[in-house]
Amino acid sequence: MSTDPATVTLREITAETVLAVCRLSVHEAQKSFVAPNAVSLAQALFAPEAWYRAIYAGDELAGFVMLEDHSLRSPPPDRPDVGVWRLMVDARFQGRGIGAAALRQVIAHVQSKGLFSRLELSYVPGPGCPEPFYRSLGFRPTGRMDGQEVVLELPLAPPAA
Repeated sequence: MSTDPATVTLREITAETVLAVCRLSVHEAQKSFVAPNAVSLAQALFAPEAWYRAIYAGDELAGFVMLEDHSLRSPPPDRPDVGVWRLMVDARFQGRGIGAAALRQVIAHVQSKGLFSRLELSYVPGPGCPEPFYRSLGFRPTGRMDGQEVVLELPLAPPAA
């Protein structure tokens, strides 16, 4: 069963929704690939470059995404970078196209800022890792590692001069 991509939205997390976001979880076999949302939100408290949203499928909370957007720093660097820090879709909602629709919205958000030439992300390699998913959306290997994680990038239109 797939979800109409038009019904997938990214929404700000509120006091009313934060606990539900923290309760979301991936399949047991995927837990080594992504940190729990409570950890991500705690990290965001101390990272001015964190931009995060809840992923909804219609009116149902389905996942979480967080960017590391250096343009949010004060002051921002002359050439800021941006990367997907976290992306997760709750186990109950996987396989419906929700993650792809959400990541396309993240890409559109990043492109709309007109500041970045690429969007990076990384993943932990291993059986069941998300590499095929990311590559299906146009991400390609950089040849770099971030610790034990493989770094991919999606080229974007060059920033405005």
